[in-house]
Amino acid sequence: MDVGIIERDPERLSRKKYALILCLVGLAINVIGVRIVRLTGIPLYLDNIGTILSAVLGGTIPGIAVGFFTNLINAIGDGETAYYGCLSVMIAIASIIFERKGFFSFRKPLKLLVVIVVFALIGGALGSVLTWALYGLSFGSGISAPLAHKFYEAGKFSMFWSQFVADVIIDLADKAITVLIVTAILSLLPEKLRKQLFFAGWRQTPLSDEKIAESEKKQSNRFSLQFKIILLVASAMLIVAGVVTGISFIHYRRAAIQEQINLAEGVVSVAAKAVDGDKVDYYIEKGFDAEGYDAIYQRFFDLANSSENVQFVYAYQIREDGCHVVFDADTPELEGSAPGELVEFDEAFLNVLPSLLAGEHIDPIISNEKYGWLLSVYEPVFDSAGKCKCYIGVDINMNQITIDGYQFLARVVSLLVGFFLLILAITIWLAEYNVILPINAMSLSTGHFAYDSGSAREEAVESLRELDIKTGDEIENLYHSVTKTTEDMVAAIENEEHQKQVVTKMQNGLILVLADMVESRDECTGQHVRKTAAYTDVIMRELKKEGVYTDKLTDAFVSDVFNSAPLHDIGKIKVSDVILNKPGKLTDEEFEIMKTHTTAGSEVIEHAMRLVSEKDSAYLKEANNLALYHHEKWNGTGYPMGLKGEQIPLSARIMAVADVFDALVSVRSYKKSFTFEQAMDIIKEGSGTHFDPAIVKAFVNASDQVRKVMNTNMAI
Repeated sequence: MDVGIIERDPERLSRKKYALILCLVGLAINVIGVRIVRLTGIPLYLDNIGTILSAVLGGTIPGIAVGFFTNLINAIGDGETAYYGCLSVMIAIASIIFERKGFFSFRKPLKLLVVIVVFALIGGALGSVLTWALYGLSFGSGISAPLAHKFYEAGKFSMFWSQFVADVIIDLADKAITVLIVTAILSLLPEKLRKQLFFAGWRQTPLSDEKIAESEKKQSNRFSLQFKIILLVASAMLIVAGVVTGISFIHYRRAAIQEQINLAEGVVSVAAKAVDGDKVDYYIEKGFDAEGYDAIYQRFFDLANSSENVQFVYAYQIREDGCHVVFDADTPELEGSAPGELVEFDEAFLNVLPSLLAGEHIDPIISNEKYGWLLSVYEPVFDSAGKCKCYIGVDINMNQITIDGYQFLARVVSLLVGFFLLILAITIWLAEYNVILPINAMSLSTGHFAYDSGSAREEAVESLRELDIKTGDEIENLYHSVTKTTEDMVAAIENEEHQKQVVTKMQNGLILVLADMVESRDECTGQHVRKTAAYTDVIMRELKKEGVYTDKLTDAFVSDVFNSAPLHDIGKIKVSDVILNKPGKLTDEEFEIMKTHTTAGSEVIEHAMRLVSEKDSAYLKEANNLALYHHEKWNGTGYPMGLKGEQIPLSARIMAVADVFDALVSVRSYKKSFTFEQAMDIIKEGSGTHFDPAIVKAFVNASDQVRKVMNTNMAI
């Protein structure tokens, strides 16, 4: 049983419950606001208070959902309201941005003013443009219509700009009241409640704001996973929206044209019934003087004015030389042609001229010539002998179809934009909490791993476990794989560290034993090799404390010098026991032999270095320096090379002080031990001649620690 899931499920259910309540309250506030406006007639909208409040408190999903569905609900009483849902969604998105930047506060009046202006530009400016696209240039009966009328009648603005300015002014007042109400509500709500109302979709242990900001900085500015998801979803939705819009427009246009064809055919049919085919020639010859002509003309006139889309109703007799007018009703824009008048063929009819001359039926013709974009429907009129005497023609103005088509597109696009923003917001929200944040959390956790200590490794593993990612998909599988791999890797490192420590202890122990055997040959006390190593450690720590040679005194250097210090006299293995154990002073020849222990020690260590890799021989490098140069002197009078000053390796200069001091305070076969104070005085006297002054100073400053080492029994 997964305890983590059981513990977090109630929290998720609680968040969903709060989000649902917030959405319902937001919808209710918006609907009530609209109802108040309609009942009181005040020139405001008050339809975005719930939207902004839901966005600020609940975040992306509640805000956009309330904005979108508010317009759908209000469309029940006013169908046109649905087309403005995209504006409400934009206001919700803007609200979320402003909230994150802390704009909703009475303490920041200038920022509140910015919020009001931006909302007014969305609702007023974009809303005015959308209204123009939906309904064309007309004041209508909207809230801003009276003010728009006044601007227009004053003659300062065109019809469009009158409506635009009126919409922006009304919306400024509306959004000012809306923003002030929302800000007041926010100021009264406790911070704890505001946090509970925020709808986050965490599928893991929530990250702090600092961690989220850090993860965002690590994302690629161009090709982050979040960008790719947004691009993919947006592209797919745009393609689908484009296809749907295109298909819808084509079907709408075809339906609109067919509707006009039906209208024209109906008008043609009525007009044709009024004309007697046997009297057509008589009507052409006599015109208005012909008996019954006036009544038929009046019928044509009435038909021409029966619909705003019917532009011309006429009767033409088609001959080789052109169209001879039988009837041609006047219109408000154009006076009809006189009976018998010859009208030239339009180019659009040239292809069907043989059919017209033969008196055959022709399909409707769409033309865009002298009289504009017209749909023409012709119906032949026959005499009693069955001969076609004329054609009744009806021209339908198609400009309105274009206008209606654009308005149809505006409606479809406005609905799709709102729906597009809603779906895109949901997609981004789901991707963020189910993909982006879990991956970033794993990246941050593994990116901060440190393996240099046991506690750091345990902390690294624990930081991964604490993420507790529960997406229920491949991301969760990846999380468990990363966690297990990290745990296995840490276990392997700890095992390797343990083995390394065992080997190191064995190595150091063997070095101590070997060094002590070389030093005393018959007494394995280990005092000298252990204490000289301890003195070097005291000196190096004091130097670091005093800030001397800090560029060289790295942790690795200190460790290498301390561990290799016991090998400084390894060369004595090649010196005779007679000389080593001589109770008295050495002769010059014996001393020269004794001096060879430095070069002999270097040869032994160099041989050992050749047997191991360069990586594993770091401590042997310092062991070589110690063995070869620990008898060099600061003034250049030492041996075997006669180096001086900083030509002498630092490790050897440190060992020189440690070695001489331990020799002074130790009992040897040829001398008694010096007191601590006597030995310290000798070391001080050698500063600047025998020893590095900085090292002597550090050694003296650490007298308490030196005395402690001197008095400690370090025998094996």
